[in-house]
Amino acid sequence: MNHQQSQQDMRSAYASGATGALASGLIWTLAGVVGLLISEKASMLALFFGGMMIFPLSVLLSKLLKRSGKHDPNNDLRHLAFEGLGILFAGLFIAFVVAQYNSLLFFPIMLLIIGARYLTFQSIYGLKIYWLLGGLLMLAGFMLTIFSLSFIAGAFIGGGIEIVFSWLIYVQGRKAD
Repeated sequence: MNHQQSQQDMRSAYASGATGALASGLIWTLAGVVGLLISEKASMLALFFGGMMIFPLSVLLSKLLKRSGKHDPNNDLRHLAFEGLGILFAGLFIAFVVAQYNSLLFFPIMLLIIGARYLTFQSIYGLKIYWLLGGLLMLAGFMLTIFSLSFIAGAFIGGGIEIVFSWLIYVQGRKAD
């Protein structure tokens, strides 16, 4: 399986990653709602535990779109998707530690980390829109920090960006196939 075939396999199995972006956006939005209704700490935990459900939820959504939700076992890009989790876990640790001193930095740090991780999705799916998504999330993280917006703002901004991009990714992925 060459690189382009591997990307095609990933696009086919996971609706070009649109279902993952949608699942993630919904989790971010849920974390925002939890923060409004319960507390900042509960919001952070909602993002953490909800984040564990992103992949299973994205597989379910892929299947609802008549996709397999499973890539070819010979697809070497599966390693890149897995390896990117290290960035995510390191970022979560940093965000939780920093939040003990300044909770306003939790979501901006997470936006930076998630944005950086999305940059690698261009290699996985072969869609340059992931560079735009990653860059926009990172920019949002910077802006939230610079302008010291409310704690919850980051959750809703991140969720909104990912939900909008899930549709854009789906449309672009269909054109690529």
